[in-house]
Amino acid sequence: MQAALRPFRRKDHMLRKLVIGAGLGWSVIFLIVAIRYELQLYADGAMFSYSVAVQDVWAFHWHNIVGRVSVYFLSLWPAEAYVALSGNPAGGILVYGLLFYIAPLIGLAGTFAADHSPNRMIFVYACGSTALLCPLVFGFPTEMWTAHALFWPTLALAHNPRQGPAAIIILAVMMLALVFTHAGGAVLAFTIVVTVAFHGLHHRLFLRGARILILTLAIWIAIRIAYPPDDYFADVLIRAAWGFFDPAIFEVNLVLVLIAVLACYGLLFFVISRLAAREVALLAATSIIAIALFAYWLWFDHWIHASNRYYLRTLLVVITPIFGILATLHAMRSAGSLAEKARLRHLTILLTNKTAEYGLVGAFILVMMVHVVQTSKFVVDWTLYKAAVKTLATGTSADPELGDPRFVSSVRINASLQPLNWFSTVEYLSVIVADFRPKRLVIDPAGNYFWLSCETATANVKATRAVPAAARDLVRVYSCLHR
Repeated sequence: MQAALRPFRRKDHMLRKLVIGAGLGWSVIFLIVAIRYELQLYADGAMFSYSVAVQDVWAFHWHNIVGRVSVYFLSLWPAEAYVALSGNPAGGILVYGLLFYIAPLIGLAGTFAADHSPNRMIFVYACGSTALLCPLVFGFPTEMWTAHALFWPTLALAHNPRQGPAAIIILAVMMLALVFTHAGGAVLAFTIVVTVAFHGLHHRLFLRGARILILTLAIWIAIRIAYPPDDYFADVLIRAAWGFFDPAIFEVNLVLVLIAVLACYGLLFFVISRLAAREVALLAATSIIAIALFAYWLWFDHWIHASNRYYLRTLLVVITPIFGILATLHAMRSAGSLAEKARLRHLTILLTNKTAEYGLVGAFILVMMVHVVQTSKFVVDWTLYKAAVKTLATGTSADPELGDPRFVSSVRINASLQPLNWFSTVEYLSVIVADFRPKRLVIDPAGNYFWLSCETATANVKATRAVPAAARDLVRVYSCLHR
Protein backbone atom coordinates (compact mmCIF):
# COMPACT_ATOMS: atom_id res chain seq x y z
CA MET A 1 0.00 0.00 0.00
CA GLN A 2 2.79 2.43 0.87
CA ALA A 3 4.45 1.81 -2.47
CA ALA A 4 1.18 2.44 -4.30
CA LEU A 5 0.60 5.71 -2.48
CA ARG A 6 4.15 7.08 -2.78
CA PRO A 7 3.60 8.84 -6.14
CA PHE A 8 0.77 10.85 -4.58
CA ARG A 9 2.89 12.34 -1.80
CA ARG A 10 3.96 15.12 -4.15
CA LYS A 11 0.45 15.74 -5.36
CA ASP A 12 1.06 19.40 -6.24
CA HIS A 13 3.73 18.45 -8.76
CA MET A 14 1.68 15.51 -9.99
CA LEU A 15 -1.41 17.62 -10.67
CA ARG A 16 0.65 20.21 -12.52
CA LYS A 17 2.42 17.57 -14.62
CA LEU A 18 -0.84 15.76 -15.28
CA VAL A 19 -2.53 18.91 -16.55
CA ILE A 20 0.41 20.04 -18.68
CA GLY A 21 0.94 16.56 -20.10
CA ALA A 22 -2.75 16.18 -20.94
CA GLY A 23 -2.95 19.60 -22.60
CA LEU A 24 0.13 19.10 -24.74
CA GLY A 25 -0.78 15.47 -25.42
CA TRP A 26 -4.26 16.31 -26.64
CA SER A 27 -2.87 19.11 -28.80
CA VAL A 28 -0.62 16.63 -30.59
CA ILE A 29 -3.36 13.99 -30.75
CA PHE A 30 -5.79 16.48 -32.28
CA LEU A 31 -3.41 17.14 -35.14
CA ILE A 32 -2.40 13.53 -35.80
CA VAL A 33 -5.91 12.07 -35.54
CA ALA A 34 -7.53 14.86 -37.55
CA ILE A 35 -5.10 14.52 -40.45
CA ARG A 36 -5.02 10.72 -40.36
CA TYR A 37 -8.81 10.41 -40.41
CA GLU A 38 -9.60 13.56 -42.43
CA LEU A 39 -11.71 15.19 -39.78
CA GLN A 40 -11.51 18.46 -41.71
CA LEU A 41 -14.21 16.88 -43.89
CA TYR A 42 -16.68 16.34 -41.07
CA ALA A 43 -19.98 18.28 -41.08
CA ASP A 44 -19.51 21.90 -42.22
CA GLY A 45 -15.89 21.02 -42.84
CA ALA A 46 -16.94 19.18 -46.00
CA MET A 47 -18.25 22.41 -47.49
CA PHE A 48 -15.23 24.40 -46.30
CA SER A 49 -12.90 21.78 -47.77
CA TYR A 50 -14.81 21.75 -51.05
CA SER A 51 -14.61 25.54 -51.28
CA VAL A 52 -10.84 25.29 -50.79
CA ALA A 53 -10.58 22.65 -53.51
CA VAL A 54 -12.58 24.72 -56.04
CA GLN A 55 -10.78 27.93 -54.98
CA ASP A 56 -13.86 29.92 -53.98
CA VAL A 57 -13.79 30.12 -50.19
CA TRP A 58 -14.71 33.80 -49.98
CA ALA A 59 -17.50 33.71 -52.56
CA PHE A 60 -19.01 30.48 -51.26
CA HIS A 61 -19.32 31.44 -47.63
CA TRP A 62 -16.81 33.66 -45.89
CA HIS A 63 -18.13 36.95 -47.30
CA ASN A 64 -21.20 36.23 -45.18
CA ILE A 65 -19.23 36.00 -41.94
CA VAL A 66 -16.57 38.72 -42.10
CA GLY A 67 -16.73 38.81 -38.30
CA ARG A 68 -14.90 35.46 -38.36
CA VAL A 69 -12.27 36.44 -40.89
CA SER A 70 -9.36 35.37 -38.65
CA VAL A 71 -10.19 31.72 -39.34
CA TYR A 72 -10.25 32.48 -43.07
CA PHE A 73 -6.79 34.04 -43.05
CA LEU A 74 -5.25 31.51 -40.64
CA SER A 75 -6.41 28.31 -42.34
CA LEU A 76 -8.63 28.60 -45.43
CA TRP A 77 -6.90 31.31 -47.45
CA PRO A 78 -3.43 29.68 -47.28
CA ALA A 79 -4.98 26.34 -48.27
CA GLU A 80 -6.76 27.91 -51.24
CA ALA A 81 -3.53 29.63 -52.27
CA TYR A 82 -1.80 26.25 -52.18
CA VAL A 83 -4.37 24.81 -54.59
CA ALA A 84 -3.88 27.76 -56.95
CA LEU A 85 -0.10 27.29 -56.93
CA SER A 86 0.02 23.50 -57.05
CA GLY A 87 -3.15 22.55 -58.89
CA ASN A 88 -3.67 19.89 -56.20
CA PRO A 89 -7.12 20.20 -54.57
CA ALA A 90 -6.59 17.23 -52.23
CA GLY A 91 -3.35 18.80 -51.07
CA GLY A 92 -5.15 22.07 -50.36
CA ILE A 93 -7.70 20.27 -48.19
CA LEU A 94 -4.84 18.66 -46.29
CA VAL A 95 -3.23 22.08 -45.74
CA TYR A 96 -6.55 23.41 -44.45
CA GLY A 97 -6.86 20.51 -41.99
CA LEU A 98 -3.27 20.93 -40.85
CA LEU A 99 -3.61 24.67 -40.21
CA PHE A 100 -6.96 24.36 -38.47
CA TYR A 101 -6.11 21.49 -36.15
CA ILE A 102 -2.64 22.68 -35.21
CA ALA A 103 -4.19 25.76 -33.57
CA PRO A 104 -4.29 24.36 -29.98
CA LEU A 105 -0.63 23.35 -30.13
CA ILE A 106 0.45 26.74 -31.46
CA GLY A 107 -1.78 28.44 -28.90
CA LEU A 108 -0.12 26.60 -26.02
CA ALA A 109 3.35 27.33 -27.41
CA GLY A 110 2.47 31.03 -27.64
CA THR A 111 1.04 31.01 -24.12
CA PHE A 112 4.21 29.40 -22.75
CA ALA A 113 6.35 32.08 -24.43
CA ALA A 114 4.18 35.01 -23.31
CA ASP A 115 3.41 33.84 -19.76
CA HIS A 116 5.45 35.66 -17.11
CA SER A 117 3.30 34.59 -14.17
CA PRO A 118 4.86 32.59 -11.31
CA ASN A 119 5.45 28.99 -12.42
CA ARG A 120 3.74 29.91 -15.72
CA MET A 121 0.37 29.47 -14.07
CA ILE A 122 -1.57 30.82 -17.06
CA PHE A 123 0.08 28.21 -19.27
CA VAL A 124 -0.94 25.46 -16.82
CA TYR A 125 -4.57 26.56 -16.96
CA ALA A 126 -4.35 26.82 -20.74
CA CYS A 127 -3.28 23.17 -20.85
CA GLY A 128 -6.13 22.21 -18.54
CA SER A 129 -8.70 24.09 -20.60
CA THR A 130 -7.40 22.49 -23.80
CA ALA A 131 -7.59 18.98 -22.35
CA LEU A 132 -11.00 19.40 -20.71
CA LEU A 133 -12.91 21.49 -23.26
CA CYS A 134 -11.46 20.98 -26.74
CA PRO A 135 -12.31 17.24 -26.97
CA LEU A 136 -15.98 18.23 -26.60
CA VAL A 137 -15.94 19.89 -30.04
CA PHE A 138 -12.97 18.15 -31.68
CA GLY A 139 -13.85 17.22 -35.25
CA PHE A 140 -16.38 19.95 -35.87
CA PRO A 141 -14.85 23.00 -37.62
CA THR A 142 -16.28 25.57 -35.24
CA GLU A 143 -14.50 28.92 -35.23
CA MET A 144 -14.51 28.72 -31.43
CA TRP A 145 -11.74 26.13 -31.84
CA THR A 146 -9.48 28.93 -33.10
CA ALA A 147 -10.87 31.41 -30.57
CA HIS A 148 -9.93 29.12 -27.70
CA ALA A 149 -6.41 28.72 -29.09
CA LEU A 150 -5.98 32.51 -29.38
CA PHE A 151 -7.50 33.32 -26.00
CA TRP A 152 -4.71 31.93 -23.85
CA PRO A 153 -1.65 33.60 -25.43
CA THR A 154 -3.66 36.85 -25.59
CA LEU A 155 -4.47 36.52 -21.88
CA ALA A 156 -0.80 35.94 -21.09
CA LEU A 157 0.22 38.94 -23.17
CA ALA A 158 -2.36 41.15 -21.46
CA HIS A 159 -0.77 40.33 -18.08
CA ASN A 160 2.79 40.54 -19.38
CA PRO A 161 4.44 43.55 -17.67
CA ARG A 162 6.53 44.42 -20.71
CA GLN A 163 5.80 47.89 -22.08
CA GLY A 164 6.70 49.72 -25.26
CA PRO A 165 5.28 50.00 -28.77
CA ALA A 166 6.15 46.41 -29.72
CA ALA A 167 4.26 44.97 -26.75
CA ILE A 168 1.22 47.13 -27.47
CA ILE A 169 1.18 46.23 -31.17
CA ILE A 170 1.50 42.48 -30.51
CA LEU A 171 -1.31 42.55 -27.94
CA ALA A 172 -3.50 44.61 -30.27
CA VAL A 173 -2.94 42.19 -33.16
CA MET A 174 -3.74 39.18 -30.96
CA MET A 175 -6.86 40.85 -29.54
CA LEU A 176 -8.02 41.75 -33.05
CA ALA A 177 -7.45 38.19 -34.25
CA LEU A 178 -9.37 36.83 -31.26
CA VAL A 179 -12.38 39.11 -31.75
CA PHE A 180 -12.50 38.25 -35.46
CA THR A 181 -12.80 34.50 -34.89
CA HIS A 182 -16.42 34.42 -33.72
CA ALA A 183 -18.86 36.50 -31.70
CA GLY A 184 -17.76 34.30 -28.80
CA GLY A 185 -14.25 35.63 -29.37
CA ALA A 186 -15.51 39.08 -28.35
CA VAL A 187 -16.74 37.52 -25.09
CA LEU A 188 -13.29 36.04 -24.51
CA ALA A 189 -11.61 39.37 -25.28
CA PHE A 190 -13.87 41.13 -22.78
CA THR A 191 -12.96 38.46 -20.21
CA ILE A 192 -9.28 39.24 -20.70
CA VAL A 193 -9.85 42.89 -19.87
CA VAL A 194 -11.89 41.87 -16.82
CA THR A 195 -8.94 39.83 -15.55
CA VAL A 196 -6.46 42.70 -15.89
CA ALA A 197 -8.96 44.84 -13.97
CA PHE A 198 -8.04 42.69 -10.94
CA HIS A 199 -4.81 44.69 -10.81
CA GLY A 200 -6.89 47.85 -10.34
CA LEU A 201 -8.89 50.10 -12.62
CA HIS A 202 -6.03 52.62 -12.71
CA HIS A 203 -3.32 50.04 -13.33
CA ARG A 204 -1.41 50.47 -16.59
CA LEU A 205 -2.20 46.89 -17.67
CA PHE A 206 -5.93 47.52 -17.39
CA LEU A 207 -5.76 50.88 -19.16
CA ARG A 208 -3.73 49.34 -21.98
CA GLY A 209 -6.07 46.37 -22.35
CA ALA A 210 -9.26 48.45 -22.15
CA ARG A 211 -8.11 50.86 -24.85
CA ILE A 212 -7.11 48.04 -27.16
CA LEU A 213 -10.43 46.25 -26.60
CA ILE A 214 -12.46 49.39 -27.34
CA LEU A 215 -10.53 49.99 -30.56
CA THR A 216 -10.83 46.34 -31.55
CA LEU A 217 -14.57 46.19 -30.98
CA ALA A 218 -15.04 49.43 -32.92
CA ILE A 219 -13.23 47.90 -35.91
CA TRP A 220 -15.24 44.68 -35.56
CA ILE A 221 -18.56 46.52 -35.52
CA ALA A 222 -17.60 48.79 -38.42
CA ILE A 223 -16.58 45.88 -40.65
CA ARG A 224 -19.69 43.88 -39.83
CA ILE A 225 -21.82 46.89 -40.78
CA ALA A 226 -19.85 47.50 -43.97
CA TYR A 227 -20.04 43.87 -45.10
CA PRO A 228 -23.46 42.45 -44.13
CA PRO A 229 -24.35 38.84 -44.98
CA ASP A 230 -26.61 37.86 -47.86
CA ASP A 231 -30.33 37.90 -47.08
CA TYR A 232 -30.49 34.10 -47.15
CA PHE A 233 -27.64 33.66 -44.70
CA ALA A 234 -28.69 36.59 -42.49
CA ASP A 235 -31.77 34.63 -41.40
CA VAL A 236 -29.58 31.62 -40.61
CA LEU A 237 -27.28 33.75 -38.44
CA ILE A 238 -30.22 35.13 -36.49
CA ARG A 239 -31.59 31.65 -35.79
CA ALA A 240 -28.13 30.40 -34.80
CA ALA A 241 -27.66 33.35 -32.44
CA TRP A 242 -30.99 32.70 -30.71
CA GLY A 243 -30.12 29.04 -30.25
CA PHE A 244 -26.53 29.55 -29.09
CA PHE A 245 -27.41 29.57 -25.38
CA ASP A 246 -30.42 27.28 -25.54
CA PRO A 247 -30.30 25.13 -22.35
CA ALA A 248 -31.31 22.10 -24.43
CA ILE A 249 -27.81 22.21 -25.92
CA PHE A 250 -26.45 20.75 -22.69
CA GLU A 251 -29.00 17.94 -22.51
CA VAL A 252 -26.76 15.59 -24.49
CA ASN A 253 -25.35 12.23 -23.54
CA LEU A 254 -21.73 13.30 -23.15
CA VAL A 255 -22.56 16.20 -20.84
CA LEU A 256 -24.88 14.01 -18.76
CA VAL A 257 -22.21 11.31 -18.47
CA LEU A 258 -19.57 13.82 -17.40
CA ILE A 259 -21.91 15.36 -14.82
CA ALA A 260 -22.77 11.92 -13.43
CA VAL A 261 -19.12 10.86 -13.31
CA LEU A 262 -17.96 14.01 -11.56
CA ALA A 263 -20.89 14.06 -9.12
CA CYS A 264 -20.46 10.41 -8.11
CA TYR A 265 -16.68 10.75 -7.89
CA GLY A 266 -16.94 13.93 -5.84
CA LEU A 267 -19.35 12.32 -3.38
CA LEU A 268 -17.20 9.19 -3.04
CA PHE A 269 -14.00 11.17 -2.59
CA PHE A 270 -15.61 13.39 0.05
CA VAL A 271 -16.95 10.43 2.05
CA ILE A 272 -13.76 8.35 1.86
CA SER A 273 -11.52 11.32 2.65
CA ARG A 274 -13.43 11.68 5.94
CA LEU A 275 -12.58 8.09 6.85
CA ALA A 276 -9.08 7.67 5.44
CA ALA A 277 -6.08 9.57 4.12
CA ARG A 278 -6.51 11.76 1.05
CA GLU A 279 -4.25 9.45 -0.96
CA VAL A 280 -6.49 6.49 -0.15
CA ALA A 281 -9.60 8.51 -1.03
CA LEU A 282 -8.09 9.48 -4.38
CA LEU A 283 -7.18 5.91 -5.34
CA ALA A 284 -10.40 4.36 -4.07
CA ALA A 285 -12.82 6.88 -5.55
CA THR A 286 -11.06 6.99 -8.92
CA SER A 287 -10.90 3.21 -9.16
CA ILE A 288 -14.55 2.69 -8.27
CA ILE A 289 -15.81 5.24 -10.81
CA ALA A 290 -13.42 3.92 -13.48
CA ILE A 291 -14.77 0.39 -13.01
CA ALA A 292 -18.34 1.73 -13.23
CA LEU A 293 -17.44 3.57 -16.43
CA PHE A 294 -16.03 0.43 -18.05
CA ALA A 295 -19.21 -1.45 -17.16
CA TYR A 296 -21.27 1.36 -18.67
CA TRP A 297 -19.21 1.34 -21.88
CA LEU A 298 -19.49 -2.45 -22.21
CA TRP A 299 -23.22 -2.85 -21.62
CA PHE A 300 -25.07 0.46 -21.89
CA ASP A 301 -23.14 2.83 -24.15
CA HIS A 302 -24.94 2.74 -27.51
CA TRP A 303 -24.61 6.38 -28.63
CA ILE A 304 -22.02 8.40 -30.49
CA HIS A 305 -20.99 11.98 -29.73
CA ALA A 306 -21.17 13.38 -33.26
CA SER A 307 -23.52 16.24 -34.24
CA ASN A 308 -23.53 17.58 -30.68
CA ARG A 309 -19.89 18.50 -31.15
CA TYR A 310 -21.23 21.55 -32.96
CA TYR A 311 -23.63 22.64 -30.23
CA LEU A 312 -21.13 22.21 -27.40
CA ARG A 313 -19.10 25.11 -28.81
CA THR A 314 -21.25 27.11 -26.40
CA LEU A 315 -19.37 25.49 -23.52
CA LEU A 316 -16.13 26.98 -24.84
CA VAL A 317 -17.70 30.43 -24.61
CA VAL A 318 -19.09 29.79 -21.12
CA ILE A 319 -16.31 27.83 -19.38
CA THR A 320 -13.13 29.21 -20.98
CA PRO A 321 -13.64 32.62 -19.30
CA ILE A 322 -14.01 30.86 -15.94
CA PHE A 323 -10.68 29.10 -16.45
CA GLY A 324 -9.13 32.40 -17.51
CA ILE A 325 -10.34 34.16 -14.37
CA LEU A 326 -9.14 31.31 -12.13
CA ALA A 327 -5.76 31.32 -13.89
CA THR A 328 -5.40 35.04 -13.23
CA LEU A 329 -6.39 34.80 -9.57
CA HIS A 330 -4.08 31.84 -9.01
CA ALA A 331 -1.18 33.63 -10.70
CA MET A 332 -1.79 36.85 -8.76
CA ARG A 333 -2.03 34.95 -5.47
CA SER A 334 1.27 33.20 -6.21
CA ALA A 335 2.86 36.57 -6.97
CA GLY A 336 1.43 38.12 -3.80
CA SER A 337 -0.61 40.61 -5.83
CA LEU A 338 -3.84 39.86 -3.96
CA ALA A 339 -2.50 40.86 -0.55
CA GLU A 340 -4.40 44.15 -0.59
CA LYS A 341 -7.52 42.83 -2.30
CA ALA A 342 -9.47 40.90 0.34
CA ARG A 343 -12.54 40.55 -1.88
CA LEU A 344 -10.52 38.66 -4.46
CA ARG A 345 -8.28 36.81 -2.03
CA HIS A 346 -11.08 34.70 -0.58
CA LEU A 347 -12.01 33.51 -4.10
CA THR A 348 -8.66 31.72 -4.36
CA ILE A 349 -9.06 29.54 -1.27
CA LEU A 350 -10.07 26.50 -3.30
CA LEU A 351 -7.06 26.93 -5.56
CA THR A 352 -4.69 26.02 -2.74
CA ASN A 353 -6.87 23.69 -0.67
CA LYS A 354 -4.94 20.42 -0.34
CA THR A 355 -7.95 18.15 -0.25
CA ALA A 356 -9.40 19.83 -3.31
CA GLU A 357 -6.12 19.39 -5.18
CA TYR A 358 -6.13 15.66 -4.45
CA GLY A 359 -9.70 15.44 -5.59
CA LEU A 360 -8.94 17.30 -8.82
CA VAL A 361 -6.36 14.67 -9.80
CA GLY A 362 -8.95 11.90 -9.88
CA ALA A 363 -11.60 14.07 -11.53
CA PHE A 364 -9.16 15.06 -14.26
CA ILE A 365 -8.18 11.46 -14.93
CA LEU A 366 -11.81 10.35 -15.21
CA VAL A 367 -12.73 13.15 -17.61
CA MET A 368 -9.73 12.24 -19.76
CA MET A 369 -10.93 8.63 -19.85
CA VAL A 370 -14.35 9.71 -21.09
CA HIS A 371 -12.82 11.96 -23.75
CA VAL A 372 -10.50 9.23 -25.03
CA VAL A 373 -13.32 6.69 -25.37
CA GLN A 374 -15.77 9.06 -27.04
CA THR A 375 -13.13 10.42 -29.43
CA SER A 376 -12.15 6.89 -30.41
CA LYS A 377 -15.75 5.89 -31.07
CA PHE A 378 -16.32 9.02 -33.14
CA VAL A 379 -13.26 8.41 -35.30
CA VAL A 380 -14.17 4.76 -35.93
CA ASP A 381 -17.73 5.56 -36.99
CA TRP A 382 -16.58 8.55 -39.05
CA THR A 383 -14.24 6.29 -41.02
CA LEU A 384 -17.09 3.88 -41.75
CA TYR A 385 -19.39 6.72 -42.71
CA LYS A 386 -16.90 8.18 -45.19
CA ALA A 387 -16.52 4.77 -46.80
CA ALA A 388 -20.31 4.46 -47.08
CA VAL A 389 -20.59 7.88 -48.74
CA LYS A 390 -17.81 6.97 -51.18
CA THR A 391 -19.60 3.75 -52.09
CA LEU A 392 -22.73 5.69 -52.98
CA ALA A 393 -20.83 8.43 -54.83
CA THR A 394 -18.94 5.96 -57.00
CA GLY A 395 -21.74 3.40 -57.42
CA THR A 396 -24.72 3.00 -59.72
CA SER A 397 -27.63 3.39 -57.29
CA ALA A 398 -29.70 6.50 -57.91
CA ASP A 399 -32.76 8.35 -56.63
CA PRO A 400 -33.96 10.55 -59.52
CA GLU A 401 -36.89 11.84 -57.46
CA LEU A 402 -34.33 14.02 -55.65
CA GLY A 403 -34.13 16.16 -58.79
CA ASP A 404 -31.60 14.51 -61.08
CA PRO A 405 -30.79 10.93 -62.21
CA ARG A 406 -27.25 11.45 -60.91
CA PHE A 407 -28.43 12.03 -57.32
CA VAL A 408 -28.56 9.32 -54.65
CA SER A 409 -30.05 9.54 -51.17
CA SER A 410 -27.90 9.42 -48.03
CA VAL A 411 -30.75 7.51 -46.39
CA ARG A 412 -29.31 4.42 -48.10
CA ILE A 413 -26.43 4.52 -45.62
CA ASN A 414 -26.75 2.11 -42.68
CA ALA A 415 -28.88 3.51 -39.86
CA SER A 416 -26.11 2.96 -37.32
CA LEU A 417 -23.98 5.50 -39.19
CA GLN A 418 -26.70 8.12 -39.68
CA PRO A 419 -25.59 10.10 -36.58
CA LEU A 420 -22.49 11.03 -38.61
CA ASN A 421 -24.62 12.51 -41.40
CA TRP A 422 -24.63 16.30 -41.75
CA PHE A 423 -27.68 17.16 -43.82
CA SER A 424 -26.34 20.29 -45.51
CA THR A 425 -22.87 19.17 -46.54
CA VAL A 426 -23.00 15.48 -47.48
CA GLU A 427 -23.14 16.45 -51.17
CA TYR A 428 -19.76 18.19 -50.90
CA LEU A 429 -18.32 15.29 -48.94
CA SER A 430 -19.40 12.88 -51.69
CA VAL A 431 -17.45 14.86 -54.29
CA ILE A 432 -14.30 14.89 -52.18
CA VAL A 433 -14.25 11.23 -51.10
CA ALA A 434 -14.82 10.20 -54.74
CA ASP A 435 -11.53 11.93 -55.62
CA PHE A 436 -13.50 14.71 -57.35
CA ARG A 437 -14.89 12.30 -59.96
CA PRO A 438 -18.22 11.18 -58.49
CA LYS A 439 -20.75 9.26 -60.54
CA ARG A 440 -23.45 10.30 -58.10
CA LEU A 441 -24.00 13.26 -55.81
CA VAL A 442 -25.09 12.03 -52.39
CA ILE A 443 -28.04 14.08 -51.13
CA ASP A 444 -29.83 14.20 -47.80
CA PRO A 445 -33.53 14.41 -48.73
CA ALA A 446 -34.24 16.10 -45.40
CA GLY A 447 -31.80 18.92 -46.14
CA ASN A 448 -33.34 22.36 -45.73
CA TYR A 449 -30.26 24.60 -45.86
CA PHE A 450 -28.41 25.25 -49.11
CA TRP A 451 -25.02 26.91 -49.02
CA LEU A 452 -24.72 28.04 -52.64
CA SER A 453 -26.96 30.15 -54.81
CA CYS A 454 -27.41 29.09 -58.42
CA GLU A 455 -25.48 32.17 -59.53
CA THR A 456 -22.47 31.43 -57.33
CA ALA A 457 -22.33 27.74 -58.26
CA THR A 458 -22.67 28.55 -61.97
CA ALA A 459 -19.85 31.10 -61.84
CA ASN A 460 -17.61 28.50 -60.24
CA VAL A 461 -18.33 25.97 -62.99
CA LYS A 462 -17.45 28.52 -65.68
CA ALA A 463 -14.15 29.40 -64.01
CA THR A 464 -10.91 27.52 -64.50
CA ARG A 465 -10.30 25.38 -61.44
CA ALA A 466 -8.22 22.34 -60.43
CA VAL A 467 -11.35 20.28 -59.68
CA PRO A 468 -12.89 18.66 -62.80
CA ALA A 469 -15.79 20.66 -64.24
CA ALA A 470 -18.08 17.61 -64.23
CA ALA A 471 -17.95 17.40 -60.43
CA ARG A 472 -18.54 21.11 -60.04
CA ASP A 473 -21.47 20.90 -62.43
CA LEU A 474 -23.16 18.32 -60.19
CA VAL A 475 -22.98 20.82 -57.36
CA ARG A 476 -24.34 23.51 -59.69
CA VAL A 477 -27.35 21.39 -60.63
CA TYR A 478 -28.12 20.70 -56.98
CA SER A 479 -27.73 24.37 -56.01
CA CYS A 480 -29.90 25.64 -58.85
CA LEU A 481 -32.70 23.26 -57.83
CA HIS A 482 -32.95 24.97 -54.46
CA ARG A 483 -31.55 28.52 -54.71
